[in-house]
Amino acid sequence: MFTAADQQAFEEGVRLFDSGQWWEAHEAWEGPWLTAQGPDRAFLQALILLAAALHRRWHYGSLTYRNFHKAVKYLETLPDEYGGVQLAHLRAAVWDALHTPDVFPRIPRQP
Repeated sequence: MFTAADQQAFEEGVRLFDSGQWWEAHEAWEGPWLTAQGPDRAFLQALILLAAALHRRWHYGSLTYRNFHKAVKYLETLPDEYGGVQLAHLRAAVWDALHTPDVFPRIPRQP
């Protein structure tokens, strides 16, 4: 799926996302996204947009959820599980977090 360097950046993004550092996760995923193609690009784009949605909601108070809805369009092109991530669970967890203070979603990984 990814080069070794891109996999490392992906894992760093997951670590940052899981610790509530959504903008930083967005930045970590941007490098691999720039060279990704096809489903890998859609996968990274969705993760970036979900992280941006959380960042805008909890750092700027945005209630529009525009980035979430953009992410959903990419997620709909992918299976429920992709790249070792349970995308259907992630989508639901982010939606809940956008509406509930002090809820910090984590990237749900496949066992």
